[in-house]
Amino acid sequence: MADNNNTLPHRLIGWIDTLIGVCGRSIAWLVVFMVLISFVVAVLRYLFDIGWIALQESVTYLHALVFMLGIPYTLQRDRHVRVDIFNRRFSERTRNWIDLLGTVLLLMPVFITLFWLSLNYVSASWSVLEGSPEAGGIPLVFLLKTLLLVMPLLMILQGIGWILRNILLLTGRTPAARGEKTE
Repeated sequence: MADNNNTLPHRLIGWIDTLIGVCGRSIAWLVVFMVLISFVVAVLRYLFDIGWIALQESVTYLHALVFMLGIPYTLQRDRHVRVDIFNRRFSERTRNWIDLLGTVLLLMPVFITLFWLSLNYVSASWSVLEGSPEAGGIPLVFLLKTLLLVMPLLMILQGIGWILRNILLLTGRTPAARGEKTE
């Protein structure tokens, strides 16, 4: 049955897909910077015997950004780990049920809990504007720790999109393809 792609669930899926897609494509570029900075750190250390703490720490920050913000993008693109040997044997409808139930019963509780448990930790870091314990380090540890809130929020949003998409599929309505805008 055809469905109007301008309904609230379709628009919400489109908005979530756009947000997560922009984050994912943006952080992909951070990998290039991480490699370049790692190269510079190695050249400075081994050729010139120069250590630059902030530059070394920046690789850690970039690494954290890539992984923490790449998790929701990986889920959106359906590239997360699953047991494909079993999954491919199931019908599309069964896979949609598994995705829906897995999202509601596993993904959402885990990331809601992670967000909740991280709140005090991140708040404490922000309250003192925590910086690097190393002399000459990056004074923005509080921003790095904020990823412990941003990542679960993006995963919860992606989970909502995943739930809506699977409900639409299970009820015979057609959402946009994963990662495709629904405008």
